[in-house]
Amino acid sequence: MNADTLNKDLVAILEKKSELNKMDYNDARYDDIEEELHDLEDDFNETYGDYLEDVLEDVHGKIKSDADILLPTAYIASSLDGKELEDGEESEGVWVESDKFPGVEMRLVLVANPPRVLLILSDQERVLWTAE
Repeated sequence: MNADTLNKDLVAILEKKSELNKMDYNDARYDDIEEELHDLEDDFNETYGDYLEDVLEDVHGKIKSDADILLPTAYIASSLDGKELEDGEESEGVWVESDKFPGVEMRLVLVANPPRVLLILSDQERVLWTAE
């Protein structure tokens, strides 16, 4: 897998999410931008789905989580700058439970620059995988 191409495609999704998040639902372009985002996400899952599902399976194994593995786009952060992660935004990534950390609320988030999967534990971030 080419990490640079993966990152470029991930950044495109994050930029489109950012563009959409700045719009009001009443904006005449909202539906078109939302459709463009969905197309980018569909292409991303088609291109990287099998590869990233294997990565996510390994990540789930590292934290001893038996949670279902979702499509890779479900794990993607909401913004390129990671501000939501810093602010403790609870909508980021996918909530998981872990036998390794019983009773601890945590999320797995796919971020860019470089592409990597983060484990978010309250105010901590741990990198569990980085694209090479």
